[in-house]
Amino acid sequence: MKRLMILGGTRYIMPVIKAAHELGCYVITCDYLPNNYAHKYADEYCNVSILDKEATLKAAEKLKIDGITSFACDPGVVTAAYVADRLGIPSVGPYESVRILQNKGLFRKFLTDNGFNVPVSGSYTNPEEALAEAEKFHWPVIVKPTDSAGSRGVQKVDAPEGLREAAEYALSCSRGAGDFIIEDFIQQRGFSSDTDSFSVDGVMKFVSFNSQRFDRGAKNPYTPAAYSWPSSMTQENQNHLASELQRLVTLLNMGTTIYNIETREDMNGTPYIMECSPRGGGNRLAEVLEMATGLPLIEGVVRGAIGLPVEGIEQRPFRGCWAEVILHSDIPGVFESLWVDEEVEHAVVERSLWVEPGKKIGGFSSAGESIGQLILNFPNEAELNRVMNDIKRYVKVKVS
Repeated sequence: MKRLMILGGTRYIMPVIKAAHELGCYVITCDYLPNNYAHKYADEYCNVSILDKEATLKAAEKLKIDGITSFACDPGVVTAAYVADRLGIPSVGPYESVRILQNKGLFRKFLTDNGFNVPVSGSYTNPEEALAEAEKFHWPVIVKPTDSAGSRGVQKVDAPEGLREAAEYALSCSRGAGDFIIEDFIQQRGFSSDTDSFSVDGVMKFVSFNSQRFDRGAKNPYTPAAYSWPSSMTQENQNHLASELQRLVTLLNMGTTIYNIETREDMNGTPYIMECSPRGGGNRLAEVLEMATGLPLIEGVVRGAIGLPVEGIEQRPFRGCWAEVILHSDIPGVFESLWVDEEVEHAVVERSLWVEPGKKIGGFSSAGESIGQLILNFPNEAELNRVMNDIKRYVKVKVS
């Protein structure tokens, strides 16, 4: 029986646990939060901080694991690569390559050094360093930690006068890297894309793009509030980005893994790779893609992690038009109910709600404040856009 260690314990790893059990694996979940949701569905729980590479390695050695993955768990991706490298078990790619992909400062430098489209950027350890180079940027800019995910610590800054406060906030949200990145704010055309793709033995077998949507009325307007497939990007730019992603994966000598990839095009039509993390995205993106395409993406993650052949993943069109609404409240309060207009009930494929009436919920400051998802399937893009462009008319989280 193969022993698979999964870093993290949130609801988002549930499909990985299920796929691993179906493949006959013994599943060990691992983090420092014993009450996390997914631990009770694993065969064993290991209490260790997944930010501590050496402690996780020591635990992995003791537990005699055959594979390790950090699906939908950004803090564990580098640790998983480190453990795999030290134990000689299957890995998503070289440890140093994974470090580059996971650190926004290192990633921007790698893109620049290798001729990819990249906004003007710089990484810094304190506000004074950044203020000294303020003139090199084309304001406004985005300031964010180099090592965080889920939109934590991200702020748009319109002028140098606001840089110090944003830098200090970004540093306070860092998981330990101790630096932050500043980059030109890209005024995007249409929607950015934030969705999953998959490589097998370094070949991009499946690449997807979507429309990442935001709630401008939320506490943090940079936290994704919905996704829809297909993407608003031009087909020409989608083709270009698919080619550039393959070039990136080849340069970094990556192997078999799912990726959460963020891309966008600016107002001049220039396409950019913004993020490329070798993990499944949060918000159940891989699950929605499986519904939309029928591809065994999550099974592929498990197979790759334990060294089994990965088959059946290929470029495939979507079966209709799909959307995922991240259920949330813009303001803190007590959850009362979820209301969905009967006009769109026919499109609802799945309604996932994680809270009961009477439960206190927070404002939407990060992905961790979501209370569930609504997954929809529309017959055509016109109907999808009609609903999604006015989603608050059709879906309401009621709080008191």
